[in-house]
Amino acid sequence: MTLTDETFTDRQQIREVVENWVMYRDANRWDEFRSVWHPEGIMMATWFQGSFEDFIKVSQEGFARGVRILHFLGGSTITVAKDRAIAETKMTISQRAPVHGVICDVVCTGRFYDFFERRDGLWRLNLRQPIYEKDRLDPVSPSAVLQLDEALLGSFPEGYRHLAYLQSSIGYDVKRDMPGLVGQELDDLYARGRRWLYGELEQ
Repeated sequence: MTLTDETFTDRQQIREVVENWVMYRDANRWDEFRSVWHPEGIMMATWFQGSFEDFIKVSQEGFARGVRILHFLGGSTITVAKDRAIAETKMTISQRAPVHGVICDVVCTGRFYDFFERRDGLWRLNLRQPIYEKDRLDPVSPSAVLQLDEALLGSFPEGYRHLAYLQSSIGYDVKRDMPGLVGQELDDLYARGRRWLYGELEQ
């Protein structure tokens, strides 16, 4: 097998893990969801930052309360360096919840930026850090009237301010320095990814 063939196979396997994450998570298939992570894997999101096991726990608790967060994937670009890789995958996050008594849908477009490692021949996630590029918030009913608190909305980063507004309205403490389309947070993430790929960073 040539290096090109090996790299192609690696990318296929990594993409399969990326897709399985979404399918298992959104379908509440939590035992299978565990299979995409290394034991010390970390999940970052607007509303949660911590181990994937804690992410499972709070996701289950949220689902029981009626929280509905779904994902859809687009294309990927994957860079492999020996037993490490970085995968960037276009995605959307959608969530439905009441905002000031009005049922709304928020859709956020961005990328999953994933730190991968191969152990015992298997590619698994070490860290998932979303990048939030742009979003919008709409009442589900076309006849509904929604008035947002513009000061609160403007306090959140541009790439996910409507998502953060909705999530904060249902009680989540939203992290306010996540990477966006541009900015220092994105530059720092890219630099961290390069260090990860070439063995200068443990995670």
